[in-house]
Amino acid sequence: MKPLTLIFMGTPVFALPALEKLYRSPHRLEAVITRPDSPKGRGRKLSLAPTAEWARQNEVEVVRPARMKDRSFLAWLEGKGPELIITVAFGRILPPEILDLPRLGCINLHASYLPAYRGAAPIHRAVMDGAQYSGVSVIKMTPELDAGDIIMQEKEFISDYDTAGTLHDRLAEKGAALLLKAVNALAAGTARPVPQDHGRATYAPPLQSDEERLDWKLGPVELHNRIRGLNPWPGAYTTFEGRRIKVWRSARPNENEDGNRGEKPGTILEAGEDSLTVATGNGGSLKLLELQPAGKKQMDAGSFCCGYRIEPGRRLDGE
Repeated sequence: MKPLTLIFMGTPVFALPALEKLYRSPHRLEAVITRPDSPKGRGRKLSLAPTAEWARQNEVEVVRPARMKDRSFLAWLEGKGPELIITVAFGRILPPEILDLPRLGCINLHASYLPAYRGAAPIHRAVMDGAQYSGVSVIKMTPELDAGDIIMQEKEFISDYDTAGTLHDRLAEKGAALLLKAVNALAAGTARPVPQDHGRATYAPPLQSDEERLDWKLGPVELHNRIRGLNPWPGAYTTFEGRRIKVWRSARPNENEDGNRGEKPGTILEAGEDSLTVATGNGGSLKLLELQPAGKKQMDAGSFCCGYRIEPGRRLDGE
C-alpha cells in the first residue's frame, strides 16, 4: 500500500478520533480545514474549533476558509496536491471544484447506517426516534447530501438508556477505525463502493428550538426518547411556575406502570425520594430522574422535589 496525501476537513469533537487515527497512520496528513472560529460563552469570545486546537497542538497546518469557493483557498488546496480529501462532521457543502480535485475524490464519514438518517443530526434523531440501531458509513462524496456510494459501514445498536452523548462517543471511535480501514482500501485499490438504495433513504434535519420543550401530551415512550436524544446537548426542558427546568434523565417506561390515573398530561402524580412521576398522553406516565432548574446544577429528582416543594396535583407546563 502506497501512503496517500490527505487533506482533512472537520470541526467538532466527533471528528477528533478520526483525525488522530489518520495522523498516526502511514498516510501524510497535509492540513486540517475547519469552519471559522465562532463566538462562545457569555463574553462571546472567539473560540477555536476542537480540530483547529488539535492541529495547533500537533503542529499541523490549519486553514479556516470563510468561503469554500474562495479563489485563494482553492489555489492553496490545489497546491497541496491531495490524493484524497476526507470530511468528518464538517458542516459545509463542498463545491464541484473541490469534489473533482483529488485523484481518489472526496469521502465522508457519516454517523448513521446509510441510507437511514442522511443529514445534519443523525445521532440525535436516531435516539429521539427510539431506533434500535445506528451506525457509521464511509461514502464517496457527491453533490447530493449523503447520497454517495458506500465504501464501508458498520452497525451500532442503541440501548433504551443510551443518550445522544453516549452514542456519539461510541460512533466517533467506531467511525475512526472504519475510516482508516476505508482509506487503506482506497490506497491499496481494493475498495469496492456500493450504491445506496435511495428509495429507503430517511433524513435527519437540524434540531429546532421548539423540539427542546417537552409536550406532555405525547406518550411516555416518545417523551423518554426525546429526553435522552437531547442529552447532553441542547437538553430537553419543561417549565414549573414559569421557571425553565431542564430534564436530563427519565426511567424507561414500563407497560405495568399505573398510567396517568385520568389526570391531565403534565400533572405531577408522585413526588418521591428518587423520582418525579408525571402524567403523559396516551394514558401513561413518566418517571423523571434528573433535573436542572435554570441557573442551578443538575440534581436528582428527590432533591428537586424537596428543594422546590413539589407536590402531587401540581402541573408542569401549566398555565
